[in-house]
Amino acid sequence: MKYYLGIDVGSVSTKLAVLNSRMEIIVDVCLPTRGEPAAAVKSGLTGITEQLPAGTTIKRIGITGSAREMIAKLVSADTVKNEITTQATAALHYFPDARTVIEIGGQDSKIILIEDGLVRDFGMNSICAAGTGSFLDHQAERLGLSRERFGELACASCSPNRVSGRCTVFAESEMIHKQQSGAKTEDIVYGLCQSLVQNYLNSVAAGKEILPPVVFQGGLAYNRGMLRAFEEELHTELLIPDRPELTGAAGAAILASRRLL
Repeated sequence: MKYYLGIDVGSVSTKLAVLNSRMEIIVDVCLPTRGEPAAAVKSGLTGITEQLPAGTTIKRIGITGSAREMIAKLVSADTVKNEITTQATAALHYFPDARTVIEIGGQDSKIILIEDGLVRDFGMNSICAAGTGSFLDHQAERLGLSRERFGELACASCSPNRVSGRCTVFAESEMIHKQQSGAKTEDIVYGLCQSLVQNYLNSVAAGKEILPPVVFQGGLAYNRGMLRAFEEELHTELLIPDRPELTGAAGAAILASRRLL
């Protein structure tokens, strides 16, 4: 059995995943980057080593993410690819007929359009963090809700109370005002999800035709409220990999496995 390591060094979190020759994730590590990608990767490698059976040898290493060029030298990576390429690779591996990939991580979001198994077009968010995982995590924390509970409440809403999703400062201020006005928590959180989906479609996906099958990747895919809002807006069911937060790392490992020696 051959093993391949994928590393996704993001601005918020660093993910490492080891895939076997069947391209199945066998071990993984996720940890915060905290502005020190090299330290995060070193810690992640220790965690991976502790989980792997003794004597396991990593055949190749693939890397992606914002700090990929710097970390590639640190780990002697065989393959260095951008996030668009690795996310598309993972989506097509899990769902070969995928036409659109929605990927939302801690501080960025992307849309990837695929035609005949190749990336035809893509878009990325601006520097504003509205609509990303870290923003929703912050709002959930402010409301005293776990990620799971946030999603549960959003799915229970019957009368969503729309919140401006274009700016993190305005959105938070508006949410506080709605709370003080007596709006139900479930209607506020689902209203926020709806607004963030609209913001994504009007900025990241502006001018792009979203065709099914649509794959939802990134840590935010765990948020059931965001899933509901996307499906209602797009009128289609979204496909989610088993480990959507690891698709960048998995895509990097897959690409490394294909590299010709």
